[in-house]
Amino acid sequence: MERLRLRGCDMTDEGCSALTSALKSNPSHLRELDLSENKLGDSGFENISNLLMNPQCKLEILALCKCSIKEKQCVFLTSALKSNPSHLRELDLSGNVLKHTRVNKFYDILKDSRFKLEGLRLRYCAIKAEDCSTLTSALKSMSSHLRELALSGNEIGQLGATNLSDLLMNPQCKLEKLDLCRCSITEKQCLILTSALKSNPSHLRELNISVNQLGDSGVENLGVLLGSSQCKLDKLHLCGCRITEKHCFILTSDLCSNLSHLRELDLSGNKIENKGVQILCDILNNSHCKLERLSLNDCGITDVACLAQSLAETKVLLFLKELDLSNNKIGDSKQQLMDVLQDSNCELNLEKEHLLSWRAGVNYIGSFGGWLTSWSKAQEDPVESTEQEKVTVR
Repeated sequence: MERLRLRGCDMTDEGCSALTSALKSNPSHLRELDLSENKLGDSGFENISNLLMNPQCKLEILALCKCSIKEKQCVFLTSALKSNPSHLRELDLSGNVLKHTRVNKFYDILKDSRFKLEGLRLRYCAIKAEDCSTLTSALKSMSSHLRELALSGNEIGQLGATNLSDLLMNPQCKLEKLDLCRCSITEKQCLILTSALKSNPSHLRELNISVNQLGDSGVENLGVLLGSSQCKLDKLHLCGCRITEKHCFILTSDLCSNLSHLRELDLSGNKIENKGVQILCDILNNSHCKLERLSLNDCGITDVACLAQSLAETKVLLFLKELDLSNNKIGDSKQQLMDVLQDSNCELNLEKEHLLSWRAGVNYIGSFGGWLTSWSKAQEDPVESTEQEKVTVR
């Protein structure tokens, strides 16, 4: 057995003890272990640690999301990883409170030269600016290995943004996926981060900075990054960033100068409106456009005639697989768009009006590991869920 996923199974520390005892008898084949959303307790973590310390254990992926990790349990875990660090490649501790002393204990293992982690997910871990500084300092020692960093739902602050930028500017940094959704990033911090990415853009493939206040200068600087010939970004998520028609013009102009790599663009939850859609059509009209997914959920759009025309007159439908226009009060032009898509392989999503808000789904957007906990924000945006009208046009 190479993969064992027991997420949310109401497992107790006794159950974890029985499980790890069984795994210890033959640990050499196991490559992935997911025990997220279980109350493992002290003895459970101690038994997991004993498994990890086994020299025959060659685990590559470990997920312990929302396991209510306490300080003592953090000690067990970090001690185990220190003793046998060479095989682990992905670690997901999202949804656990990791701050201050717990953070310092955990970050110490990242400095170990034997530790060659490629993916680190710490979404909604109550990480603050000073903790982010400690984290990025540790990550600098392993920047040549790290390919994915997910820090969604943490308030990184000015100090965190500055330290993270230092990591991104490191010539050895080869990060491919960066998730900073809902990190309370301000316009000034966005400038710092995008400036860092501009200095070392060639490796980055996915960027999620949704639900942050980018501001005019932040969007402009992001546009410069996107327009760079060295930038090879293929997935960009900018949901709920207060992007307007003016910002659409900036982004479209820069994207059109370097469009051949982009495959997914998500601008949901922004005031794009009809004029913004007309501007975005320049992307679709560009001969280099190979966009596969375009999301404009809840963007105040009422007319998609220009969008239908662009899709009809270009080759973009050879590539486009999904078009999300949910939560927009689209009028008669909706039928025109459906007619254009009739013989294509593009899936058109049109939720009924006043349905589930895009905010409820933003925690899944850019989820690099297939899961993103929403525990710290779920109660802030109560939404009403009703039946969805999902129109698939073939």
